[in-house]
Amino acid sequence: MKITTASGIPVADNQNSLTAGPRGPVLLQDFHLIEKLQHFNRERIPERVVHAKGSGAYGTFTVTNDITKYTKAKLFAEVGKQTETFLRFSTVGGEKGSADTERDPRGFAVRFYTEEGNWDLVGNNTPVFFLKDGIKFPDFIHTQKRDSQTNLKSPTAMFDFWSRTPESLHQVTTLFSSRGTPDGYRHMHGFGSHTYSLINEAGERVYVKWHFLTQQGIKNLSVDEATRIAGTDPDYSQRDLFNAIAGGDFPRWDVKVQVATEAELAAWEARTGWNPFDLTKVWPHADFPLVTVGVLELNRNPVNYHAEVEQAALSPSNVVPGMGYSPDKMLQARLFAYHDAQLYRVGTNHQHLPVNAPRCPFHNHQRDGAMAGANGGAAVNYDPVQSQGSNPHGMGHGEPPLALEGAAGRYDGRGKEDDYTQAGDLFRLMPADEQQKLFNNIAGPLSQVSAEIIARQLAHFDQADAAYGAGVRQALKARGVNVA
Repeated sequence: MKITTASGIPVADNQNSLTAGPRGPVLLQDFHLIEKLQHFNRERIPERVVHAKGSGAYGTFTVTNDITKYTKAKLFAEVGKQTETFLRFSTVGGEKGSADTERDPRGFAVRFYTEEGNWDLVGNNTPVFFLKDGIKFPDFIHTQKRDSQTNLKSPTAMFDFWSRTPESLHQVTTLFSSRGTPDGYRHMHGFGSHTYSLINEAGERVYVKWHFLTQQGIKNLSVDEATRIAGTDPDYSQRDLFNAIAGGDFPRWDVKVQVATEAELAAWEARTGWNPFDLTKVWPHADFPLVTVGVLELNRNPVNYHAEVEQAALSPSNVVPGMGYSPDKMLQARLFAYHDAQLYRVGTNHQHLPVNAPRCPFHNHQRDGAMAGANGGAAVNYDPVQSQGSNPHGMGHGEPPLALEGAAGRYDGRGKEDDYTQAGDLFRLMPADEQQKLFNNIAGPLSQVSAEIIARQLAHFDQADAAYGAGVRQALKARGVNVA
């Protein structure tokens, strides 16, 4: 059946956002993308559509290395400078009452309360994601939620989607490895995942990826341990984080960044064939080494969970002067979708709530709506037009213009882009025992789907590495599944 908008207008392409050239950015005129994301953000009342169950804590970020040659953002102005932070951890696909130990990516969303406003770095515990274009996100999340008829989780829906979306293989490999069931929130890394940018005083832009490396060491749960804890202590991660902070055992992460100029990324892409703004790809550390930035410590529990964790509303669109975005298509979609979700979920004045309010003075002309509070007092609610013009420059805050190329259109990279090498590289990095766990973890839900879907998914494993496909086949056979 032909897909249409809610108004009955035929949809030309439900797989690719409308962009200025093959690399974006995404155009606001893509009404189908906007309508799709807006409706998706309003599908649940009142919990979050994704990342529904979470834990949060306050802390500090301390600069330990000078990166002012890359950015003029004031929170990095000098070594030793501290900034108050808030960090919300979460599972992704489950509901508020789901178990903390389910196999799932984990959200890792950090707010920095800087003197120039709030900077929100909204990421996960994995450096990549299942998709490279936000237009597919509602469809993907629907496969991770409950079936519309049975109201049960559906391995068929999951693997039907993944097997038709080879770009997902890198993240699927991560999800079904031991990293898919981390031992609480303290013993996992965090990543900004997307490519962002930094701008220095000279107006020069570099592109970056953010990394938060746990000082507690990586710990994961086995399948049996995760299942047992889900039944005996479904709030395991929440309990562990709260009790550790309450007892003075403050968790810490080393904050690092990968840095590249536009020219360096262009040369790397020419050599590897990988789009550096593709969220399903990593930047190898050998090509782009980690640069130390500082240390993040969590040292204060919220006083009221609902007020400070449930109502926390972070958005990747919140960046401060000296920072910017990138042509990453998933990031471009999230810049709109996150704030729109908060408007729906918490309310039009959600930024006035204490956990969301900036710690610096702020002023705007937004007025009225639910929970308006002081509502701007007697100040005017408009900005008079400047008759002499405003003399704009670049992207604002000294950020240089972003060069664009190509005709606006919907660009499908399937068949032209490499979705297998990095997934295979990740597989080959795993010790033999971890590879066997991967095979077994995949075979569990994959054994419950049709032979057609199994064959499609096995073909992706084969292209990543022949041993990958062979191992999953053996694990399926051990479960009584007849596979070629």
